[in-house]
This record gives sequence, C-alpha cells and structure tokens, in this order.
Amino acid sequence: MGQALSDDLRIRVLKASAVGMSARQAAARFGVGISTAIRWIARAKEGELTSRPQGWRRPSAVDAHEEFVVALIEEHKDMTLDEMVERLSAERQLNISRSALGAWLRGRGWTFKKRPHMRWSKIDRMS
Repeated sequence: MGQALSDDLRIRVLKASAVGMSARQAAARFGVGISTAIRWIARAKEGELTSRPQGWRRPSAVDAHEEFVVALIEEHKDMTLDEMVERLSAERQLNISRSALGAWLRGRGWTFKKRPHMRWSKIDRMS
C-alpha cells in the first residue's frame, strides 16, 4: 500500500490554489496528480487540511460481546476456545469460528497456550 504524500506538499498546493492558481496548474507545478490536487482543494473547502488515515480495520462481530467473553474467561480460566465458541453460539447466537475467536483474543492481549502434561525424559544409555 502506498504512503500518503506529505502534508507540507498538500499545504503548498492549497496555498497556490488560494492565491488564484487552478488545480491543474498547482498539480503541474508541484508534481502531483491532477485528481489529487482537485481532491485536496475540495476537501480543504470542507475544512479537511490534513491527510486521512490509511487502511481500514473491519470491526469484528465479537466486539459487541466483549464483556461476555471477558466474563467467560474470568469465570473459567481453563476454558478452551471450542467451549467459548459453543457458549457464544448458545447464549449469544453468535456463530464464529475457533480461529477467528483466537485471533480476536490475541489482538486484545489474551493468549492461551495449553500444553499436555509430558512425562519426564529418562536419561539412559542409548545403545
């Protein structure tokens, strides 16, 4: 994904436009695209002088049920993701996959690593 052009360049284009230069002339003078200069000038008339944040985080369906999920974790510290998915489906009518729930939890700092109990290794002669 490309990066936004600097706000300094944007301000120079806007100042040139304010002095009376057309958007096409300002674009040619500062080396930006014509449509970019037109868009910057139109947004400046609406009061938007800086660039917009790039990217978009799509909200998760679990966001609305965050308190419920936290309560589940506090209630049962050793609850598995499968059990959480079942409870969300039964009690909140939220159908979500185990991996999506795990990604949502990791994004909020909740990490679970369940390891099976392993036997102690024997130190013994191999031959």
